[in-house]
Amino acid sequence: MINVIVISDDEKKISPLFKSSGISFHIQGSMQKKRSPMPDSHELSHYAIAFLDLDVDDWQETLLELRQQMPVIAFSMPDIKTAVEAMRLGAYDFLEKPLTNEALNQAISRCNEKSLTHEYGFDEIVGASPPMLKVFGLIRKAAVSESNVLITGESGAGKEPVARAIHKWSPRKEKPFMTINCSAIPDTLLESELFGFEKGAFTGANYTKKGILEMADGGTVFFDEIGDVSPLFQTKILRVIQEGEVMRIGGMRYMKVDVRIIAATNKNLTASCLRGTFRLDLFYRLNVINIHLSPLRERKEDIPLLVRHFMKKYAPKRKDILIKGITDDAMNLLMHYSYPGNVRELENFIERAISLANGPEILPSDLPAFMLESTPPKKTTIPRLKEAIRDVEKEIISSALDKSGGNISRAAEALGVYRQQLQRKIKKLKIAT
Repeated sequence: MINVIVISDDEKKISPLFKSSGISFHIQGSMQKKRSPMPDSHELSHYAIAFLDLDVDDWQETLLELRQQMPVIAFSMPDIKTAVEAMRLGAYDFLEKPLTNEALNQAISRCNEKSLTHEYGFDEIVGASPPMLKVFGLIRKAAVSESNVLITGESGAGKEPVARAIHKWSPRKEKPFMTINCSAIPDTLLESELFGFEKGAFTGANYTKKGILEMADGGTVFFDEIGDVSPLFQTKILRVIQEGEVMRIGGMRYMKVDVRIIAATNKNLTASCLRGTFRLDLFYRLNVINIHLSPLRERKEDIPLLVRHFMKKYAPKRKDILIKGITDDAMNLLMHYSYPGNVRELENFIERAISLANGPEILPSDLPAFMLESTPPKKTTIPRLKEAIRDVEKEIISSALDKSGGNISRAAEALGVYRQQLQRKIKKLKIAT
């Protein structure tokens, strides 16, 4: 069940409504009414959505604080001016008083459809390890900020899904999210893709084309593999960030654009700056908020979650067999692989295994052959303490009996116990005499 926090000073009216809606909730009064202070970040992490009564004092400050942690659904008496201001400050939705059960549940449904799609992360980003929980916290904070973001990490770690999640949770969510792969496009084409061109600007320019930056006005532009662009192109990107304006190739005037820039790279840009291959001023402009994605080999506790996620995603593609699970042996192989291709490689393994499976479970034979060549270490089981003590006692008594030639009295003397005690132990441990 979803857990929400409600900020309101009208608990008598609000509480019965949420109870009758079947929503798990906690009502928090405003500080101005001498109630308990706003929960800290750790406490707020237990809630998925906040409902904010705009009739409380200083609701703007409360909204700005809450939106850093979760989506905020504002509600008040019908007032267009207040509703517009709340949405401008980052409220996810607005409801009019008096609230109804139907309105509450519909608002939560709308919020869930556009935010978390599963229990362990954002959309395609899955994980419960400490590094990923840190990433989720940074996504929330980056989403409500207008600052530029630099996402770093190895290829296949999931940098683009992080960028999409930031945009999806931001006030820019209704505007375009445009992506450009800087490593896949030559510099000459990169410029025309990004800035567009006027008709007749060059040979073959038979029409006017808007660039990605122009089309993304009001939204977000994601520069994938920003570390691969040339120094000349770095200068042009820097101008866009500093001046907020672009000019089409062959154009005569600059146009103002309002874009939020998110960049990603698998390179060490600090080292590139020291070598002089990447502009230091551009690096500082991009690296306002840094989100680093750890490689999958450093957060293997996320592998079972990712496997289940990808199985759910690809299992419906098999129309002849219903894939329900994965065997322990197959999971053990996946857990002991190093994943140079990170999450993208694991996703490929699962999609392939589902395509090849002959039964309802993924088997080791459904995984790539090279994974089978090196047998993963077997899980070592730790014996229970009582069993370990029993085995040691049995070994010591058997040794004493061997040395005494089977004489229980001499064995008892050697062990420092009474004969009767030793006899009981021999019987209990079923030691042959």
